[in-house]
Amino acid sequence: MVPQWTHSHKPNLEEYLNTSWISIGAAVILTHAFFRVTPTLTKEACDSLYGYHDIVRWSSIILRLADDLGTSVDEVNRGDVPKSIQCYMNDNNASEEEAREHVKWMIGETWKKMNGDRVAKDSLFCKDFVGCAADLGRMAQYMYHYGNGHGIQHPIIHQQMTDCLFHHFL
Repeated sequence: MVPQWTHSHKPNLEEYLNTSWISIGAAVILTHAFFRVTPTLTKEACDSLYGYHDIVRWSSIILRLADDLGTSVDEVNRGDVPKSIQCYMNDNNASEEEAREHVKWMIGETWKKMNGDRVAKDSLFCKDFVGCAADLGRMAQYMYHYGNGHGIQHPIIHQQMTDCLFHHFL
């Protein structure tokens, strides 16, 4: 579902992030992972997951921002909605390079929040689920490091994925 603001005005970065972190699909991925890796389900943990606990939000934001770094130029050129880079450029009259640096900074800041939740002693979630959330963020940065690692065939990304999936690392 496309938000109404995408066709009526340019969103600012805050508006964009408030909508786009959920639209990337990470919450769906993590919900499936939760029920796969959690040995003992509790109502409190399920309710927290349903309420988009911060660990889900942080992982989703990292995925969204990494995706934007890799795909935004091509997507906007195809007529898609502005991404975080374009929103930052519009908000701050910044260059694309400045916007990309800011998005990278935002990813770093989000990792700090994620890592804080990862080491929290009072987590509602099992260690394996928290690891899945972190791994989703890692995968995003790996997948989009050289551009669109999902939608466009890129030889470096193809080789990295082949190595990761089919070659044993020590």
